[in-house]
Amino acid sequence: MVIYLSIVFVPAIAFYALSLIGLNKALGFTPMEVLRDLAQQTEVHSFRGFLSNIGVWFWVSSLAVAYFSAIFLHRGKKQRLLILMGILASILATDDFFLIHDRYVNQYICYFFYVVVALAILVLHFKDIIEIDGFAFLLAGGLLAGSIATDVIQGYLPFGYEVTQIFEEGCKFVGAASWLYFTCNVASFGCKPIKS
Repeated sequence: MVIYLSIVFVPAIAFYALSLIGLNKALGFTPMEVLRDLAQQTEVHSFRGFLSNIGVWFWVSSLAVAYFSAIFLHRGKKQRLLILMGILASILATDDFFLIHDRYVNQYICYFFYVVVALAILVLHFKDIIEIDGFAFLLAGGLLAGSIATDVIQGYLPFGYEVTQIFEEGCKFVGAASWLYFTCNVASFGCKPIKS
């Protein structure tokens, strides 16, 4: 009971209260603006932004699998790989959910951090990646790089904005799904199946 109270109940209540109070004081939001879903507040269809939201779920699933596995299943190099993978998924989930690079921080700064973490993963764990599933890693990385590259050069392409967005978001969506797949492969690699 003490563990539950200290690592779940109290932090959850503190986060809930601080969010309500902090966002009210910092941005002037009412409690209802913080509590209610955006689709409810704007009275638009719940499927608006559906694919973007599913993409965020992929990132959150990846970070949950990576951190859980790093804490409970692996030690040493595999643990470090999972932590780095969780960090990248955390950055991407936060950026996608809060639209960080679209609204608050220059996109090139965000992209720089993505590249630094991705290169750290590749350089520090190249042999592990190849042994586990090099194809899935390269496909996920290539799709995410394609999404970033399209975002950077879309103003120079001879296609309309909608076409480039469909391509860019498609690369990001399939890249996020591929990252989740690779994360699950890393997490389960070397684990012995449970016998019933």
